[in-house]
Amino acid sequence: MAKKVVLVKPMLTEKSEYLSENLNKYSFVVNKKANKLEIKKAVEDMYQVSVESVNTAIMPSRTKSRNTKSGLIRGRVSSYKKAVITLSEGEELDFFGDI
Repeated sequence: MAKKVVLVKPMLTEKSEYLSENLNKYSFVVNKKANKLEIKKAVEDMYQVSVESVNTAIMPSRTKSRNTKSGLIRGRVSSYKKAVITLSEGEELDFFGDI
């Protein structure tokens, strides 16, 4: 049986940047079936940091529409699970490497 992917991708939004710079919290899009213990273990294994807490939220799907030359196009953005990880004091994650 294939191993399930827990961490899908880090979230890079204005709000997540504020949380990481000021409160030492980092946001990830995670597998919908992953629980908090699996998320904690995946972050600790991938980034070699100690995780203090994990908060999760399932973000609902929503409809979007946009105007084009051929008319109005309607679609939807699928739902996803978001995890906000708090790291221990003095630890940080570097998504972009040394710039």
